Amino acid sequence: MSISDNYLDADSAVYKTLLESTKAIPWKINWSTLQFSYIGPQIEALLGWSPDSWLTVEDWALRMHPDDRAWVVDFCVAQSKAGTDHEADYRALTKDGQYIWIRDVVHVVRKENGEVDSLIGFMFDITERKDTEQKLIELQKQLEELSFKDGLTGVFNRRMFDSVMEVEWANAKRNRQPLSLIMLDIDYFKQYNDYYGHIQGDECLKRVANVLACVATRSRDFFARYGGEEFILVLPETDEAAAFKIAERCRNVIFKAQIPHEKSLVSQLLTISIGTSTITPTRNDEAIKFIATVDKQLYVAKEKGRNSIA
Repeated sequence: MSISDNYLDADSAVYKTLLESTKAIPWKINWSTLQFSYIGPQIEALLGWSPDSWLTVEDWALRMHPDDRAWVVDFCVAQSKAGTDHEADYRALTKDGQYIWIRDVVHVVRKENGEVDSLIGFMFDITERKDTEQKLIELQKQLEELSFKDGLTGVFNRRMFDSVMEVEWANAKRNRQPLSLIMLDIDYFKQYNDYYGHIQGDECLKRVANVLACVATRSRDFFARYGGEEFILVLPETDEAAAFKIAERCRNVIFKAQIPHEKSLVSQLLTISIGTSTITPTRNDEAIKFIATVDKQLYVAKEKGRNSIA
């Protein structure tokens, strides 16, 4: 059924009864005066504003969230002038100062000469739908975060490290800047697990991760659990000397944590071995080979007696 100028005729008892019995809120605006000639009584139940308080489009605009007002008004005016049916979602102000989501569906009624005569539309309460959409967005964000977070320690995981390393390697190569890696391994962690048990071992990993994560202080410094009891630091624009200082800081914060390790062969407190290396990559260098170099340095540190930096 096509919408005509008589659609909202208040003298039509049938149409009026049908319109006012729906959850959708019908309305009509005279285009030449920009005044409401009709708005359904359902508006008061939804927003708290009485129908007779809706006089002009200014009342409509002022009862809209400030962040939505400008673009919604500009969009609706432009579409109406063009004679194009349209719809817009926005937050409407209730009389008690709250906001609910509204979807306004607008039909443009033209005169015989093609000029805009009036606007007829329906307002729908879509608050519940928007709340559901927001919850889904937040859930998706949480799932994305979980896919890049280590489930045990809460720090970033190997997958995220691979992504960050790819980006920082490209940046270092393009800008000819040094890039440093620090790989850390808990000394004699198998013996720790065997002696204290796996539950305490998990708690130890969490504590170590929490302590080491505080070492990376710059916005682009990156820390992750590399696997097992190994962790890794990516340090963009960091030369060899600076990387060594950060590696020393890692050893110091672990020492200050004073985590007992009765079965360690180097100390009665938990210690770490560290491998570090720095490169200013060229077109012939490969990130995977650089990572392998750092891994070799870590094993050098272990061969030196552990609790050391190579």
